[in-house]
Amino acid sequence: MFKRLKELFQVEKTILERQTRLNELGLRTQELNDKEESLQKSIELQTLNLDKLKSDTIAEALKSIEKESEEIIKTANEKAENILANAHSELTTLGENKVTLTNEIDLLKSENEKVYKELTKYQKIAKKHKVESLGIQKLIEKFPFAIDFLRIEKDLEQLKESFTEEGLLETVIHLDLHHKNSKMLRSEMNANNKEIKKLLATYQSRYTTKANATIYELMVIGLQAELQNILFTLSYSNLDKALENSKTLINRYLLIAGNGNANILPTVTRFLSELEPLFENAIRIEYKYYYQKELEKEEQRRIKEQMRLEAEERKLLEEERKKIEKEEEKYLNEIAKNKELLSKETDNDKMEALMARIQELEQQCDQLEEKKEEITKRANGKAGYVYVISNFGSFGERMFKVGMTRRLDPMDRIDELGDASVPFKFDVHAMIFSDDAVGLEQKLHNTLNYQRVNMINFRKEFFYAGVEELQTIVHDIDPTVEFTTTMIAIEYRQSETIRKEGTFQSEVIEVIA
Repeated sequence: MFKRLKELFQVEKTILERQTRLNELGLRTQELNDKEESLQKSIELQTLNLDKLKSDTIAEALKSIEKESEEIIKTANEKAENILANAHSELTTLGENKVTLTNEIDLLKSENEKVYKELTKYQKIAKKHKVESLGIQKLIEKFPFAIDFLRIEKDLEQLKESFTEEGLLETVIHLDLHHKNSKMLRSEMNANNKEIKKLLATYQSRYTTKANATIYELMVIGLQAELQNILFTLSYSNLDKALENSKTLINRYLLIAGNGNANILPTVTRFLSELEPLFENAIRIEYKYYYQKELEKEEQRRIKEQMRLEAEERKLLEEERKKIEKEEEKYLNEIAKNKELLSKETDNDKMEALMARIQELEQQCDQLEEKKEEITKRANGKAGYVYVISNFGSFGERMFKVGMTRRLDPMDRIDELGDASVPFKFDVHAMIFSDDAVGLEQKLHNTLNYQRVNMINFRKEFFYAGVEELQTIVHDIDPTVEFTTTMIAIEYRQSETIRKEGTFQSEVIEVIA
């Protein structure tokens, strides 16, 4: 019995030991399960971090590549635009030069053909006369008494009868003068020549002796030949000299005729006095050609200057556009950064602040976009500002400048005009924005055309006018324009005050000290 109890006790002890071992194994298993679960979570977390890192790295790389691509494309576009603008400018200049040279070549060809024809004609006449003169010379050498001078006098009488009175006193050589190329000028010159011929015929009948009549006729031929020479040497810059030469010519002939025969001096004096204004009129008619040509040249210069100013303003507008694009890029980057912060933010107050900032930045971007559109409109169209300005201290109270600019800030152009080339700044009386500023400026110029200060160079856009007169003209075109009639001239008036008070010298000394 005792032995059986001992065996049971031993079995129970074994069961307890195994139970304890089993519990220990259960705890170990639980620890292993917990460790496995922890490892699994760690692996999942590392996988997520790795995926995020991979995604962020790829996104950053794509963003960097995209930014570099945009920079490269932007730089290439800028270079292409500059090359295109330069090519367009050079092409325009070459086109203008080609047209000018073509016109000059055509004119030279035409003149060359005329001269060649005349030269050929005179060469033939000269050859014919040379042969005849040599024959006559040989005849005289061999037979000195063979010439019948009575016969020659009869031939001269017949020759005289063959000439009309006008033809006898006509100029022997007619030079190729420019008035002949214009129907209007040719008509004016023909009318003036008729007056000259009428005057010649009137005075020819007053000479009763052959000697005096001969002197008169030779004088007339000489005078008209001299006039041809004066007209031929005329140019745009020597009108006064030509008129002075005409006056000197008349006085010289008067002196020669008076010294030769005092009896005809009164008649010659009246004749030359009446002939002088007709000669002057002929010079002025020929001069109209040069004057018109100068106007055409000045118009070409004005067009080129306008093209230069337009190109310069387009360049400035392009620079302004690039500045705006850079500023816009900063705003866009800031917007993207704030949107990224907003996507991660959970605090409501901070989210509202970020949204407000994003909205503010987007409004600023919209404003920059409007400026870019305005620049494009100015660069490619006719929109701009027409201004009316004065400079009382420099030009007085009755001289104004009426011009046009495409600048976004028109005062930049006004400040340029008031630089070191004039002693004082300009006052602005009107600043008119127009979608067709070129047409508006031209309309004002046409209205004031006969009040130009410089009637030759139309690039000088200064006009004589009263400020109230200009106000009326501007309001007739656009009644809504604000027009200031006061000439402020601050710098000029302050300078005059200092000059009157005599304080300038002492103030300068104090400033230097």
